[in-house]
Amino acid sequence: MQGSVWNYINQYVAFNTIHWNDLLDIIILSFLLYEIMVWIKKTRAWVLLKGFAVLLVFIFVAWAFRLNTILWLGKNIFSLGITALVIVFQPELRKALEQLGRQNIISSVFSFDSAKESEARFSDKTVNELIKAVFEMAKVKTGALIVIEKKTPLNEYERTGITLDSVITSQLLINIFEKNTPLHDGAVIIRGDRIVSATCYLPLSDNLFLSKELGTRHRAAVGISEVTDSLTIVVSEETGAVSVAMEGDIKRNLNQDDLRAQLVAAQDKAQDNGRFRLWKGRVKKHEKNADK
Repeated sequence: MQGSVWNYINQYVAFNTIHWNDLLDIIILSFLLYEIMVWIKKTRAWVLLKGFAVLLVFIFVAWAFRLNTILWLGKNIFSLGITALVIVFQPELRKALEQLGRQNIISSVFSFDSAKESEARFSDKTVNELIKAVFEMAKVKTGALIVIEKKTPLNEYERTGITLDSVITSQLLINIFEKNTPLHDGAVIIRGDRIVSATCYLPLSDNLFLSKELGTRHRAAVGISEVTDSLTIVVSEETGAVSVAMEGDIKRNLNQDDLRAQLVAAQDKAQDNGRFRLWKGRVKKHEKNADK
């Protein structure tokens, strides 16, 4: 009896045909499915997916009770399902592809330039000047919108404003956003340790789940964070509250320590995260031998 059961299992499951590449296939697919589920959970796709599930349940009920007209409609609708899904999920798919394109997989695994790793995106002096300017403006409820460029270039939005190319100081930022001055309307774009442009136009977010308390300035901050990897600082003109938008999300009512933590993280200073650095190790070894 046991032998016949085992033969039946071998016939349909075929354990003897599983190889290492099959296991690798399963691991990769499991990882991809997990990442897709996490992505769906973080976007509006989760709500749309639940609506799609309700529709499937409705079709199943129609099948169980032999409701032929509804089944005919469902059959014809689902024949266009792939095209409909692409149209419905277009903003989420675009965002996912943009995030995938921003990730440099090769450079994240192999590092060939040890000098670049030790170079921060902007200096500690810039961090201090930004914090000082932001909270000075917050005290007097001066509205501000400051976009800090990271990996994704902001040239497209930089061209919509007035070129400055100025060293970052708290006094300059406060003067730019002072009410009724020529440059106060719009966003300031920062690249490295310099203000490259002011009065820039940013795309507004169409996220329906944003709080109704947020105005145009905050929606612009979220909008630019949805299409780039930038970090955007917002000072509310109504309340003086400081917010930071990044990766399509906005964190509100930040204090100085919170803002400093966000800026330090955006500096992207060198950190050894256990990446495979054979070439880097060889370079350092060669430099040590040269010094001797």
